[in-house]
Amino acid sequence: MTHPGPDGPTTDEARREAGMRTRREVLGDAHVDRAVAGVTPLTADFQDFITRVAWGDLWQRPGLDRRTRSMLTLAITASLRHWDEFALHVRAAVHNGLTDEEVAEVCLHTAVYAGVPAANHALAVAKPILAELRS
Repeated sequence: MTHPGPDGPTTDEARREAGMRTRREVLGDAHVDRAVAGVTPLTADFQDFITRVAWGDLWQRPGLDRRTRSMLTLAITASLRHWDEFALHVRAAVHNGLTDEEVAEVCLHTAVYAGVPAANHALAVAKPILAELRS
């Protein structure tokens, strides 16, 4: 199957390969290796889907850089209270160049648009992760 990407890969296999590269660059080999090792017949299609679509299509698009995508991902996962994904993407955001202050700004911005409880919890989740990464 082909995909009409503006500048990106066009076949499913090319999207999968590009997605896996980006997924590893953003999330790290250890996380991706654990995810791949945990694939079962039940989860195989989902893992293929997120690798091709999220990482092979969306994160490949030229319209936003990875820092901006990381900020958006933090705000969205905090807003939706998806704390495991939020924690994962705090690490990714730091890897993509965000400072602790920028992560805090994303949480503050989230407070206004998604609610103080979500932002408060987001800061509580981010604090030990940032301390670990900075030590």
